[in-house]
Amino acid sequence: MKSIKDMDVAELAAFVCSHLFKKGIKCVLTGGACISIYSKNKYESYDLDFIDNSFTPHKALAIVMNEIGFSTKGRYFINKDSRYLIEFPTGPLSIGSQQVNDITKLTYKTGTLLILSPTDSVKDRLAAYFHWDDKQALEQAKLVVSSQKVKLNEVENWSQKEGFIDKFKSIKKYLMDK
Repeated sequence: MKSIKDMDVAELAAFVCSHLFKKGIKCVLTGGACISIYSKNKYESYDLDFIDNSFTPHKALAIVMNEIGFSTKGRYFINKDSRYLIEFPTGPLSIGSQQVNDITKLTYKTGTLLILSPTDSVKDRLAAYFHWDDKQALEQAKLVVSSQKVKLNEVENWSQKEGFIDKFKSIKKYLMDK
């Protein structure tokens, strides 16, 4: 097994996710780390955000994370040998008003990772663009569209339900340009 200091973002995420799962904690990776994984690090995130679908109390998470060398520092879990911070934002797992049900499993030598699908990762980034005009989030969405199979019709339907169909239509061609 690789040491934590030698793990890339995907390997570490899989290692943490598998360890938590063995302890009865089902977490899904969300946020920028998904973009790192799906874009093969064309965008790099050093913050791994896991949504805990088991709603485990923070103290119990701290005990389980400590078993693999992570300690709490504010809202983050850190390991002296890792450049990555781990956080557990409050669930439920949703993007805007839509609950997420399509979870992707990726397997690495370090474990199995539960992660947002590429399509839901695009929705997640577009939510930041739609609500806060976050242009970096739009660029991240484009990275995923250009490197993964994304169901843009599903993204468009989600945009409609979220009240941002005009904004989506204005960027659709941009997202699809290679």
